[in-house]
Amino acid sequence: MRERDPLVLFGKRVAALRKQKGWSQEKLSLESGIARSYLGGIERGQRNIALLNIVRLARTLDVSVSELFIWPIEP
Repeated sequence: MRERDPLVLFGKRVAALRKQKGWSQEKLSLESGIARSYLGGIERGQRNIALLNIVRLARTLDVSVSELFIWPIEP
C-alpha cells in the first residue's frame, strides 16, 4: 500500500525529473534553495511538502506544477 502513497509517488516523480536533468540531490538543493536532507526526505516519501516548495521545485526543474503530479495509473 505504501507504493500508492501520494507522498511516495510525488517523491519518485521528483527524483525521476531530477535524474532526467542529470542532477544530484546536492545540485537540486543548490538550485532550489531547499536543503539536501529535506529533498532526500521528499524523494523517499517521508516529507509532506508545502505548496511553496512544490512551486519552487517545479520552477527549478523547469516543469509545470502539474508535471510533478503525473504518476503511474493504478492497474
